[in-house]
Amino acid sequence: MQYPKTRNQTIYTVKKYQPADAQRWNKFVTEAKNATFLHDRSFMEYHSDRFTDYSLLVYKGEKLVALLPANADGNDLYSHQGLTYGGILLSRKQKLQDVIAITQELLKYVQQQGFTSLYLKQLPTFYAVMPSDEFEYIAQLLSASCYRVDTASVIDYRNILSIQSNRMEGVKKAERAGLVIKEEVRFDNFWNELLVPNLKQKHQSQPTHTLEEIKKLQAFFPENIRQFNVYHNTTIVGGATIFETKTTAHVQYISAGENKQELGTLDFLFYELIEQTFAHKDYFDFGISNEQGGTKLNSGLSYWKECFGARTHVHKFYKVGVQNHSLLKNVLI
Repeated sequence: MQYPKTRNQTIYTVKKYQPADAQRWNKFVTEAKNATFLHDRSFMEYHSDRFTDYSLLVYKGEKLVALLPANADGNDLYSHQGLTYGGILLSRKQKLQDVIAITQELLKYVQQQGFTSLYLKQLPTFYAVMPSDEFEYIAQLLSASCYRVDTASVIDYRNILSIQSNRMEGVKKAERAGLVIKEEVRFDNFWNELLVPNLKQKHQSQPTHTLEEIKKLQAFFPENIRQFNVYHNTTIVGGATIFETKTTAHVQYISAGENKQELGTLDFLFYELIEQTFAHKDYFDFGISNEQGGTKLNSGLSYWKECFGARTHVHKFYKVGVQNHSLLKNVLI
């Protein structure tokens, strides 16, 4: 069989994001094959004071075909550092050779703007609604370096594993203690009573989102950002904040009181979330258990997640020398 030889003669143009592009940007995000509500401008801009936005739009003629949520830091351009994941967002119709050309034009533009390196924080595959691993191939063509890999503990509902007996013992403890789970629209109790104090005491850190920020984001995305709290009588003893995308329920925050082992608080909560609340999704993502730039693994936390049937997916981080766009010139044969 002979295949047609193709050359991508289309001229792509790259433009820097402007506020007037917001509606077009957001519409593209809802239809892209590898984007989530985190890429909506209303989400991206809640912390606009912390980053110098340098997001890019790629056009094929008049048609928008790709986005790059990004921020500038000196001579480096980053796949937006205020987002958990990013990379090049693509329409569902883009074929591999198109993505090669899009990437080449993006890198040319970035170089012309005076940047020397592009850092891409890839979208984990389970968030995509269609296969979207084009850059995993393109990375080798560009001699890109994968400088960091984080591990996410993920339940695949198409290949479910039984929850281990040690976690089910916790569920039984909670049932005997009369714990109750409530989905609530207010975040105050969880943030003020558990999350903020626990992070400060145990890790000398703060939540990524302040209470006011999570309230603001939930107002923009009420169907995507959900809060589940566990009560013992009238006292909050645990909770979890879930970011829900088209494919995945992602655990953004977990926290519980000191008596969590005695009460089985988190075992009870996550049994309910996994087995009932989000059983209609494709994946349940506990998030990463890595520290120190992915080089260390919190083994106890990772083990606890895996006891619920979670297994490993990865978040990959790439560094690309923007001058290497020339390496994509003669790929197609």
